[in-house]
Amino acid sequence: MKKIYPNAAAALDGLLHDGMFIAAGGFGLCGIPELLLNAIKDAGTKDLTFASNNAGVDDFGIGILLQTRQVKKMISSYVGENAEFMRQYLSGELELEFNPQGTLAERMRAGGCGIPGFYTKTGVGTVIADGKEHKDFNGETYIMEEGIFADLAIVKAWKADATGNLVFRKTARNFNPPAAMCGKTCVVEVEEIVPTGSLDPDSIHLPGIYVHRLIQGDHEKRIEQRTVRSA
Repeated sequence: MKKIYPNAAAALDGLLHDGMFIAAGGFGLCGIPELLLNAIKDAGTKDLTFASNNAGVDDFGIGILLQTRQVKKMISSYVGENAEFMRQYLSGELELEFNPQGTLAERMRAGGCGIPGFYTKTGVGTVIADGKEHKDFNGETYIMEEGIFADLAIVKAWKADATGNLVFRKTARNFNPPAAMCGKTCVVEVEEIVPTGSLDPDSIHLPGIYVHRLIQGDHEKRIEQRTVRSA
């Protein structure tokens, strides 16, 4: 099965439709699948629901889709640094479902493993627990969280081989692997594609069985908050 495509638009061809549910990797500005997000913007796909740790910033990441009003709902942990997100949410134009970071990562991982739901103590007694099933185990109260089963996963990795085995760099490994797992189809952008067999099996972070399509491209290296010392 050929997994390598020439560019992001080709890799997403036939996968996009209005109203779809997309899981996106990224942590802050690290590990964001920027090429695929730009292709979704160019395709004009709208009424999208995104599960992602964050919503990017105003001109990068999912933020570019907020500017074009292509996002209907965000399932996220951290939504700071994005003035347009705040404006749309406060004006009632954008739906928001807050998830603690660990809960969101586990919801993605659970979906990838075929697990429909799990119990966690995180969020008990807060607005996170509103409307969710509560159950006591050994005298402690837990809430039910559902696994995430997305129509599409878009992911950024460092290296891949032609079969889709992935290696991530540092913080980019946070949400990208679970996001990749929970999509019915997973499309990955990488900085480098290496020959099959050249990756140390013990260094592979996500096996190629989760990856359906793959592109290589140049990526922007951003710093979220630049702090310098005065001379």
